[in-house]
Amino acid sequence: MTASVANSLITINPDELRFQIELEKQTYCDLKVLNNTEHYVAFKVKTTSPKKYFVRPNTGVIHPWDSCIIRVTLQAQQEYPPDMQCKDKFLLQGTIVNPNTDVDELPPDTFNKDSEKSIEELKLRVVYISPTSPQGSSEDDTGKNSFHKLDTYSSQTVQRLKEERGAAVLQTRQLQQELDMLKRRRNRRGKRGFSFTFSIFVGLVGLLFGLLLKLSWSSPPTE
Repeated sequence: MTASVANSLITINPDELRFQIELEKQTYCDLKVLNNTEHYVAFKVKTTSPKKYFVRPNTGVIHPWDSCIIRVTLQAQQEYPPDMQCKDKFLLQGTIVNPNTDVDELPPDTFNKDSEKSIEELKLRVVYISPTSPQGSSEDDTGKNSFHKLDTYSSQTVQRLKEERGAAVLQTRQLQQELDMLKRRRNRRGKRGFSFTFSIFVGLVGLLFGLLLKLSWSSPPTE
């Protein structure tokens, strides 16, 4: 469980910035900043080495009891620091502002110590981690992992679609075969019924013709 650092306005977790150093690769550390008050709190992040780090956002306003994530990205390094030691420091300033204040509305002197506002500060040190350590996160590694997961998901999706298509084709064939069978049965029944009816009809005609013939032979001749 990571440790945190706090004052009366905000809490920061973790309490230090840890970067896994790999040559020619950017690496980052996320900070969670929590507003401990019922007021709107503005913050600003400063560092002793601004050219080495990207901080987004470096200024913001946190709503009461809310939090935000600050991502600090270390630029790609061309060589390892001596003994993996770092003297860089970060400073996070916080102060109470008016309700519903937007970050773009903050006055330029919001974080000036000589103003009437109370400015509270938290200091964070920087720790470098060797590439063999399991700690820390590399943006390239994160991207590779994300692409790998996306690749795996895409392959699974394509395979599932192929299986569903095959099952649909097989079901269509089975339905077509059943339909053809029903048609053949209906045709056979139709032919069989026609032959039987025709035979009965011919028999009845023959019987009537025989009766008429018999009557004509048996009737007395007229004078």
